Amino acid sequence: MFNDRINYEDEEDDEEWLVDLQGVEENNPKTTVLSGSGDENYIQNIADDSWEELGQDIASNTHLESLSLYERALNDHKSSCLFRKLTRSSSITDVSFCDNGLSAVGVRSMVPFLQNANNLKDLYLDENNIRSEGFNIMFRALRDSPIETLSCDSCGIDSIEIDTNCMPRKLRSLFLSENSISADGCRGLAKLLQGGDAALTSLYLRNNQIDDEGVQVLAEALQSNTSLTTLNLRGNDGISKEGMTMLLTLINDVSSMKATLQSNHTLTSLHVKEINHNELDPHEEIKTHIHVATMINRRSGSDPNAAGRKKVIQTQLHSQNRAELCRLQGIDRSLYSEIDPLHLPEVLSLIAQRHGQGELYAAVLSSIMTLFSTMNREKCIQQKMEYHAAKSAEYEAMAAGHRTKLEELDKELATIKEAVAKNQDNAYSQSNKRRRT
Repeated sequence: MFNDRINYEDEEDDEEWLVDLQGVEENNPKTTVLSGSGDENYIQNIADDSWEELGQDIASNTHLESLSLYERALNDHKSSCLFRKLTRSSSITDVSFCDNGLSAVGVRSMVPFLQNANNLKDLYLDENNIRSEGFNIMFRALRDSPIETLSCDSCGIDSIEIDTNCMPRKLRSLFLSENSISADGCRGLAKLLQGGDAALTSLYLRNNQIDDEGVQVLAEALQSNTSLTTLNLRGNDGISKEGMTMLLTLINDVSSMKATLQSNHTLTSLHVKEINHNELDPHEEIKTHIHVATMINRRSGSDPNAAGRKKVIQTQLHSQNRAELCRLQGIDRSLYSEIDPLHLPEVLSLIAQRHGQGELYAAVLSSIMTLFSTMNREKCIQQKMEYHAAKSAEYEAMAAGHRTKLEELDKELATIKEAVAKNQDNAYSQSNKRRRT
């Protein structure tokens, strides 16, 4: 048996591990978790052939759901031994191999298992040395996997190669914090965020090397994205005020009401820098407006139309908020020039209801010329209506005259036809009388 070939120094401490190993070997329905740390002697003393046999037992098991080997329990060599026979699983849902020092070599040995683990939902490889090569190998191997959560924090990843035809379509959460991802890596990630089948809901990129260029790449990809709700970019010191303004514009573009309505209304959690109200921070104002916009998204309950309307009302129709956002986004344009003058009274009424009399007064001052144009336009429309009504009546009278004339001509034509027919009848009658005589 596998357990008999392991040299244990402290049987009492290893009792739980031995019970779990026996449960895996015997396919015991009660054994659903196998977990071990490399700091323990029972892990350190496992021989190569025993790792291989353990892999065989796990592959044959139909009840084991969680496999966790962490803190130097594995290395590339042990991983190769384990996965020599562990090439499939019908029951495992989550795997954690954190802090093992695995490289791309160790990841490559896992490929058959990743391709044939039919119920694998969560995979954690944090604090390994898989680098970009290992990540890309693993990502391709997960192409047809039901994987939903993938965590590769602190893995030395910089560049990311993603083939849009080889993506795990059910992936929801991707953790890539504490790596070396820059703008180039963001270009790879953008492929996960674009297209009608984008499904990622959470992306964690804390403490990487992302700058304003990387932010621009992500913002452009998220412009039409309707799946990502969480984006964490904290700790990327290369993101300046310009990059933060791009993110603010992404979720609340005030260049026009149409732009506001077409902003991203899906992101409900967008973190770039910590909000610190106790210190003077030049980015504080932008962070506050980002927070407000994401709160609107969150409270709108996944209804983009509702979120867009709320942003228009709370930011576009509030003079102070609009002035601040226009200044931050470099916009110099009057809101009221966009509004159809005929709708302006309704807009002013809405401002009074939502923001009070003070804002109504400010709105009236800003739109006084448009109000005058509204009155002028109303008069112009009334005059045009009168003109067309008169023309309609005139044409109606002309049409009536033509109908009367048509009737007279029709009667005259009928009289002519009747006379012709009568003459023909008389001629025929006289001809018959002559033939009889």
